[in-house]
Amino acid sequence: MRTARELLITLVGRRPRRVLVRGPSMAPTLRDGDVVLALPGTRVRPGEVALVRWSSRPGQLSVKRAALEDTDGWFAVGDAPGSSTDSRTLGPAEVLGPVRWRLWPHPGRVRAR
Repeated sequence: MRTARELLITLVGRRPRRVLVRGPSMAPTLRDGDVVLALPGTRVRPGEVALVRWSSRPGQLSVKRAALEDTDGWFAVGDAPGSSTDSRTLGPAEVLGPVRWRLWPHPGRVRAR
């Protein structure tokens, strides 16, 4: 019998990834130091929080809200606009997968808007 993790990996097609949130850009939804679960390779819907990267910063991964998809990628923004470096500055983002769960310090679902 498969474990829940094995089933999740099979369904997703890629391994879920724990991500440490750094900085205030996603407050109040997520805070500096939160640990979330990203699901690379899973379809993202507008309004969901997602793991993203920008071509101008290829080595950096960020957690942002996937606001709008267009032909060049996603317009991804932080929930705290005054504290976020995001698509408003960096242009379209590549969305790697949704962030649907906070693992620590307050486990629970990360809701779409």
